[in-house]
Order: sequence, then C-alpha cells, then structure tokens
Amino acid sequence: MGAGRDSLPAMAMVMVQLGFAGLNIVSKLAMDAGMNPFVMVAYRQVIATVFLAPFAFFYERKTRMRMTGTVLFQIFLCSIFGATLNQLLYFVGLKLSTPTIACALSNTLPAITFILAAGSAKVLGTAICVGGSMLMTFYKGSLVRLPPSSIHWRYAEEVAGEVPSAAGEEMVLGATLVVASCFAWSVWFIIQAKMSENFASPYTSTAIMSLMASLECLAVGAAVERKAAGWAVGWDIRLVAAFYTGIVGSGLAFGLMSWCIQRRGPLFVSMFSPLLLVIVAVLGWAIMGEKIYLGSMVGSVLIVGGLYLVLWGKGRELRGTSSTAGKSFDEERELGFATRSPRPTS
Repeated sequence: MGAGRDSLPAMAMVMVQLGFAGLNIVSKLAMDAGMNPFVMVAYRQVIATVFLAPFAFFYERKTRMRMTGTVLFQIFLCSIFGATLNQLLYFVGLKLSTPTIACALSNTLPAITFILAAGSAKVLGTAICVGGSMLMTFYKGSLVRLPPSSIHWRYAEEVAGEVPSAAGEEMVLGATLVVASCFAWSVWFIIQAKMSENFASPYTSTAIMSLMASLECLAVGAAVERKAAGWAVGWDIRLVAAFYTGIVGSGLAFGLMSWCIQRRGPLFVSMFSPLLLVIVAVLGWAIMGEKIYLGSMVGSVLIVGGLYLVLWGKGRELRGTSSTAGKSFDEERELGFATRSPRPTS
C-alpha cells in the first residue's frame, strides 16, 4: 500500500503530460482555424473556474485550511505567473511555431525551476539544455524519413494545409515567448510550493487562482480582441479547444500539479516535462502529419540529456551533503528529491 501511494504523484504527472499533449494539438488547430489565443485563454480560465468550484466545495469543505491575507496574496501571484502570463505567452508562442517546438522548448522548465528554487545548477547540464533549445530554434537540418502513419486525422491535415508556414522570424519570436512562459511557470512552481505549506487545499487554491486569472485574462482579451465576432464560438474545434483547455489543461492539470507540488516539491513536477516532447512529437507525426527534422531530433536529445544531467548531478550532491551535514527533509522536499511522505499538516 505504501509503495502504491508513493507512486501516485508520478502517475498523476504522467496523466498531466498526456493531457498537455492533447492540449497542444487541439489548441494549435483552434488557432489555425482563426481563434484568437487571448480569447482562448480567457475562456479556458472561466471554464476551469466553473469546473473546479464544485470539487473545492464538496471535497475540501471539511478539511479546508484558514485563508489568510498572505495566502490570498500568494494565490494572486500564482494567478499572474502560473495562469495569465504563462498561458498567454505560451499560446502566442505556440501559434507562431509548432506543437513539437513549443514542447521541446518547454523542456527548459526543470532547469529554470531548479535555478530559481536552489540558486545554482550544474553548469554543463544547463549549457547543454540551452544549446539544445537554440539548435531546435535556429537549425532545421535534413528531413528525418519516417514511415507514413495510418491514423492521420483528416480534419487536422486540412486545417494545417490551409495555414501558411510561419516565417523564420515568427518561429524565433514564438520560441522566445515559449521560453518566457517557462520562466513565468517556474515562478508559479516556487510560489505554489511556499503557499501549500500554509494552505494545503489544492482544489480550493486552484479554483481561486482560476477565478482571479479569469478576470485578468478577460481584461487582457477584451483589450486585444474588441470585436464580438472574435469571441464567437460554434460547434467546431474552437468550442472543443475552449472546454478541453479549461477542464483538462487547467482544471485537472493544475489541480493535480498543485497536489504533487504539495507532496513532492516543485522540481519533481517540472522534471516530467520532457515526457511531453515525446508524446507530442509522436501525436504530431501520427495525427497531423507533422514532419520531423534532424535539428529537432538532435536538439530534443540535447535538451533531455542536459536536463537529466542537471538532475543527476544535483541528486548526487544532495545525497552527499545530506549524509555529511544532515540536510533536513524539508530542504530536500523543497528541491523535489525527498522520497518520504511529507509530514501531515495541522
């Protein structure tokens, strides 16, 4: 039973990455079909709030901890960095690039989170990670010959075929925005970890965060898209994207990530992001007919290798200092390397 409980955070994060993979595909199709990314993010937050509110009320009404001014301010910061800035930057970057490139650059998240959480990182691993990101952005290389997929989604192929390929300048801008979103997301990881120490109610905090982000994103969306037609959705991919990103991408994913951060720390959660690259690359090739080039493959290998070199090196460093200097469990959990269950909160 203990081993099963210990594996729950890992299983939850695999589910989150599967959900994010579908989010990248569906939201990219919706934007290619004409949906404004600012409008989509606003709808996402509203739907996430409506979805999470019942869970927060029924599951945590008896165990909900006391809300203080400090906790409320931390949730506000989470809404700014984890929802509004992170998602707006990411979706605009995704619109200007491709799902595979956006997910590959998102693999800088563990290194950024580690630097923000710990203040230092293994120089070699970080350099390799950044080098891989730059390689994917600036070098295309030859086409990798893969066998044709038999499960292409015809609608996705038709929509993708109607959209002109992004120019090199747009790709660079899109990649820059995705990396910027990773910085905002990493800040959310750190704030969420601090906040969960005093308010261990992940559904409630995520619901409040989504409500605050709804107001923020609606204000930004209204300033960017002032025509009512830009907010209209029908029975099409845009409606699917709004509900999928709201329920799966924010409601379920952020609720599970908040729970996992509370149990295992921010670095544990962020180090699952390389899995997203593999899933999206496979789905992009199988469903959307996306081509894979040598630069993308080599850059992806460098990103994943560099990230795990950072994690492996720091893991050895923490184990060494823990045995000699008696590093506390709370410090290890803060960095995501703790293996024991967290102490119960009062």
